[in-house]
Amino acid sequence: MLKKTNSTPTVPFSLNCKGDLIFLNTPKIMGVLNITPDSFYDGGRYKAEDQVLAQVEKMMKEGATFIDIGAYSSRPGAAEVSEAEEAKRLYPMLQAILKRFPEVLLSIDTFRSHIAKDAVEMGAALINDISAGQLDPEMIPTLGKLGVPYIMMHMRSTPKDMQEHTYYEYLLQEIISYFSEKIDRAKKHNINDIIIDPGYGFAKNTQQNFKLLRDSALLNTFGVPVLTGVSRKSMIYKTLNTTAQEALNGTTALHMQALINGSSILRVHDVAPAKECILLYEALQNA
Repeated sequence: MLKKTNSTPTVPFSLNCKGDLIFLNTPKIMGVLNITPDSFYDGGRYKAEDQVLAQVEKMMKEGATFIDIGAYSSRPGAAEVSEAEEAKRLYPMLQAILKRFPEVLLSIDTFRSHIAKDAVEMGAALINDISAGQLDPEMIPTLGKLGVPYIMMHMRSTPKDMQEHTYYEYLLQEIISYFSEKIDRAKKHNINDIIIDPGYGFAKNTQQNFKLLRDSALLNTFGVPVLTGVSRKSMIYKTLNTTAQEALNGTTALHMQALINGSSILRVHDVAPAKECILLYEALQNA
């Protein structure tokens, strides 16, 4: 008789978000909300407060557990944005969202500790740091004091020049070594809820992205939740010879592979299709 295998964790993960435990025994969705003028897919789409609030409401209704709001584009080649400009973009929208939807679990996409601290004090629930503390050495100590879940991503250098740093002798081994060091530092600063993001498209070429996704089950060895962010990225639309706007079907296909390999959170632009993907994945697991 064939033995059923399951790459998902046997003990469900949980995150303490503003005093409530969010259990990840069922994979969760993080909706992407970029309030930047130059993000690769939706840059400039959400400028006005009413546009932002409408999108938050839509994503929540469609099944997003978290909303990840970013005011600094991290696309390859993105120009640097000052801390003052990031705060100017972020704070009013953050306050407006929480006033309208006080129950929403907002994740703040920032690598700056001062922005993270201010956002958490305003009511944000998580911090999503593309640099895992590398671009601001005060980020990890600050979050240790704030006591919020911390998403740490693998990246080399900065978004502006990260695609000049794509040489790896052993891709997976180097990423695993990176997270081993970062997780150890976070735990030393009393960060209890850690999520890792392998950083698809960040200092990685298309072939490396696919290799990373294929072997991503190895990331489960850390015993922390894994977040997957492949939504509409160039690894999809370049492979399919299309555009980010036409990459939804490819995104869904790769989401299924990520779930099979044990990913606990999908970070997505399109919540409803991701929700359907999770429902079908669960039907497969429970068959």
